[in-house]
Amino acid sequence: MTSLEKQFDQAMFEVYRRAKEEAHYNATIFLQMLTDNGGLSTAKTLINASKPSDGYTALYMRKRLDLTVEAVVIENCRWHGLFSERELDRARQRLREYQYQPRLQSNSNRGSADA
Repeated sequence: MTSLEKQFDQAMFEVYRRAKEEAHYNATIFLQMLTDNGGLSTAKTLINASKPSDGYTALYMRKRLDLTVEAVVIENCRWHGLFSERELDRARQRLREYQYQPRLQSNSNRGSADA
């Protein structure tokens, strides 16, 4: 695992924590996926799924799509190199379908999108 992959892993655990704290959403399935498979594999699985996860829908209902894997990946260009162009396009498209406008960050040290 590269240093960037480790940092992404941490960012995924952080977004889980933020969803629980800020949106009052306990993403237990997401946490289990992270624990079993790591952040990058989990993110790729969710982005490549044919439909949004239950967690994505729960965050949409809470008006917190900024806490989705798709938003974290798209909004921080630091993570873009970990994903194929197709995966990035899929993530952008899913966010567009739910009327979420990503805010692109530079290569900052923050691994998650701010509200």
